[in-house]
Amino acid sequence: MKIRSIVTAVVAGGLAAGVIGFLMWPEAVPVDTAKVARGDLAVTVSGEGVTRVRDMYVVSAPIAGRVLRIEGHVGDSVIAGETILARIEPSDPVFLDARSRSQAESAVRAADANKRLAEAAVTRAQAELEFTRSELDRAEALAARDTISPRALERAQIDMRTRQAVLAEAAAALRVRTFELENARAMLMLPDGKGPGANGECCIVLRAPVSGNVLQIMRESEGVVPVGTPLIEIGNPTDLEIVVDLLSQDAVRVREGAPAAIEEWGGEPALNALVRRIEPFAFTKISALGIEEQRVNIILDLADPPDMWRPLGHGYRVEARIELWRDSAALTVPVSALFRTDSAWSVFVVENGVARKRAVEIGRRNAVAAQVISGIEEGETVVVHPGDRVDDGVTVVDRATLID
Repeated sequence: MKIRSIVTAVVAGGLAAGVIGFLMWPEAVPVDTAKVARGDLAVTVSGEGVTRVRDMYVVSAPIAGRVLRIEGHVGDSVIAGETILARIEPSDPVFLDARSRSQAESAVRAADANKRLAEAAVTRAQAELEFTRSELDRAEALAARDTISPRALERAQIDMRTRQAVLAEAAAALRVRTFELENARAMLMLPDGKGPGANGECCIVLRAPVSGNVLQIMRESEGVVPVGTPLIEIGNPTDLEIVVDLLSQDAVRVREGAPAAIEEWGGEPALNALVRRIEPFAFTKISALGIEEQRVNIILDLADPPDMWRPLGHGYRVEARIELWRDSAALTVPVSALFRTDSAWSVFVVENGVARKRAVEIGRRNAVAAQVISGIEEGETVVVHPGDRVDDGVTVVDRATLID
């Protein structure tokens, strides 16, 4: 009986120690894991872009005048040299204030007086010419009978030519005074709608310089415009390019000819594009947070057939993702598995169910994966999104196995 009691006590003590040990044994931390593998890795930069017609033409008023109402509409097709875009008539005269009208009326009276003086001068010159002509006739008759000297005949002929010149001069002065009177009277014209263009006669007709479509009508209603006023913008909507403004530190990494993907354009799938030009100057732009940024315009050409992006038009917003670097066989690790240790990158590698911290050297990376230079090998398992419970030497278990 005494031996049986001892055995029972020993067994009970062992069971109790086992239970206590089991309860105190550290529980494995559930984690998410991923494999280090080779695959396609691309580094891109994204930016907001706007579509625009490659060659736009702004038709402006070549002279100051009254532009008649433009009857066309945005989207209308135009043919180079044939389609009439706008008509410009002379503008009406301006209103005169009391002082200007009084001055204009005085100018009319002065011009009328000058005209009468010129008419009197013409009358006097005509009378003197008739008298000189009669004197010449008399001198010629006397000269035929050798009654006067040849010199006296020559003097009569010279007087005749002189009086003819005086009459011509007086007639020219009369015409000048007549024009001056008409000009003075024109200054009194009122803007009564009876100008040169009121009868439907048009002075300037603006035709389409190129074939395409009307993109924008800057001034549709009739009105007086100064010279150079933009009226209509036309272009070919099937010849689009995309302008993406990037931060200058991102733009310096972009290369001409680099592929790009056009996303968030309203259709599926993403469109393919190529970088055609990187503008050589930057401009200042205020961000939504009020920060001044230096940005550079990147010009992209669509590489897909027009049928794929036909719904796009001038001025549409898109998202562009431009490729900076690509390796189709890069050894990659998820970015979510990386964390900083001092000045180096590290990961937790799962070895026989235990997390082991290991320093790694990282190359290029994007928002999802990073290129592994050294530190881990292909096929190894790493912990992604390691929490504060994960540390070097901690037992871990894949959360996916617990779900299964």
